[in-house]
Amino acid sequence: MDVRINKYLAEQGYCSRREADRLIQAGKVLINDRPAKLGDVVQEGDKVNVKGRAESKREGPVYIMLHKPVGYITTADRRSKQNVMELVRISRRAYPVGRLDVASSGLLIITNDGELANRLMHPSFEHEKEYAVEVNSDFDERSIRLLRHGVDLDDGRTLPAKATQTGPRTVRLTVREGRNRQIRRMMEALGYEVVSLMRIRIGELKMQHLPPGQWRYLKPSEIRLLRSAKRQRGEKRAKG
Repeated sequence: MDVRINKYLAEQGYCSRREADRLIQAGKVLINDRPAKLGDVVQEGDKVNVKGRAESKREGPVYIMLHKPVGYITTADRRSKQNVMELVRISRRAYPVGRLDVASSGLLIITNDGELANRLMHPSFEHEKEYAVEVNSDFDERSIRLLRHGVDLDDGRTLPAKATQTGPRTVRLTVREGRNRQIRRMMEALGYEVVSLMRIRIGELKMQHLPPGQWRYLKPSEIRLLRSAKRQRGEKRAKG
């Protein structure tokens, strides 16, 4: 077994590769009692410690779908009040993949499979994310057209989104990027204030009828859907 340290930690279900890299850079990962460096390799018989605790092989991976309610923080830090892990009472270590801000609700994946987490978060896979959005005033044709062609934000124009108006003030919006607060910033740039924002789909995985605050384990077929996404060549972000 010769495995890079970040991949090893991900396979053990401790964290994603990105989080592993951060822990390594912070000096919190030891291999045979010596601080690990980025790119180090774990070999058969090596002793790996994280934050002073030996990492042993964990039970099999866990895959959970949660309907995150408004008011909960997307974090695995159980010290934070109203964190999403308060809603998911399981004995195995797991963590939320990606983010939904505290004022947003909807589909959130929780897992200890670092490889899948990396696949879901890495921009090269461009997983579609669909949201049900309500704003504070009626949409006009120009706004819907701009959503479909790209909205100018302070960090560049967004990629074209799929926008289907479902009511005077509601729209189904599908994006392939993962910028911070992207949907809210798109609406603000068009002169709207978001009243409610709910994520209803990630890739081919739909939340469907799961009530707020409830969770369930993913079916094997749903896990395969998340794993089936192909790496994209990458469409360049439009420039204003």
